[in-house]
Amino acid sequence: MSLSYEASGVRYDQLDAFKRACQQAARTTAGLLRDHGYAEPASTRGESAYLIEAADHFLAHVEEGLGTKNLVADAVYAETGKCFYREIAIDTVATIVNDLVTCGALPISVAMHAAVGDSGWFADPVRTNALVAGFAEGCRAAGAVWGGGETPTLGGVVDPAAIVLAGSAIGKIQPKSHRITGNLADGDAILFFASSGVQTNGLSLCRKLAAQLPQGYRTPIGYGDPRSYGEALLAPSVIYVAFVRECQRRGLPLNYVAHVTGHGWRKLMRLEEPFVYEIDAPRPAPALFQFMMEAGPIDRREAYATFNMGIGFAAFVAPAHAEAALALAQATGYDAWRAGTVRKQGGRKAVVVPSLGLEFGGETLQVR
Repeated sequence: MSLSYEASGVRYDQLDAFKRACQQAARTTAGLLRDHGYAEPASTRGESAYLIEAADHFLAHVEEGLGTKNLVADAVYAETGKCFYREIAIDTVATIVNDLVTCGALPISVAMHAAVGDSGWFADPVRTNALVAGFAEGCRAAGAVWGGGETPTLGGVVDPAAIVLAGSAIGKIQPKSHRITGNLADGDAILFFASSGVQTNGLSLCRKLAAQLPQGYRTPIGYGDPRSYGEALLAPSVIYVAFVRECQRRGLPLNYVAHVTGHGWRKLMRLEEPFVYEIDAPRPAPALFQFMMEAGPIDRREAYATFNMGIGFAAFVAPAHAEAALALAQATGYDAWRAGTVRKQGGRKAVVVPSLGLEFGGETLQVR
């Protein structure tokens, strides 16, 4: 029987319904911004970052959580003595700032939220020092100050052996013309940016798979990759801020960008306006994902609807700018390539990958 994200306890239909209810109620508070000299721009609700607008700039705010990836680090630490909390901290920063830049905002300040069930969690100096060093490293990579945070002890809510990692960030768009609005057009190029692995999405399913492997996280993944399953899962996420920053510095317009996290490749169609996102040059799934699909087993549709499958970020640019954007991405240190084309086909909304026989209709992503 194939594994699924829903079977691991994550049901997007329930989560997304709650998100939509929150958006509806939150929208009724927007008028309060006037007292602070700001306003809520149209279409910010439902995007990865929330914008507020002033006369000459936008401010952006994001709150994000790591999820359950640290539980993988805990298991590997207990089994092998190797600590991956530096990587876990980078993941936490990455999941926050990669969301922030999707609107064109460059991060200014990042805050850490580290909730534990027992303050004894912080007594292990190897783990805590790695967490501290990694969070600072992630902030430097994002070009943002580590502004502060919160370390609540929540006995009875959080398991005493665990930590819940999350955080928030503020960013700024100035001049306002740097805002990324989702102004797509038929024929726009889709650029893919490689991920380092699962990054921060789908870890509940990854952990469920580990529980059924005879060697657990020590299982070799094979497919030409020498790492164990646990080591591959714990590769730190890529931070994509530098690409957006360089595009702004060089005046290269981005029509839209997407941080490919929860919902897998369905996240490519986050915009409300209907387009067909045709991916005609996907790369083969990296070894980690091939291993998971076989070992689960996890069928291909479930895998691409849950995991990033080697794609952590996508940029949508006008055809005339595609070559320059790709060259800039590669010069900035990213593994990127032209993967597809945006199509306007009436009211149809879908992500289509012909070579893999996959199509996800708009009804499969309901985040607004």
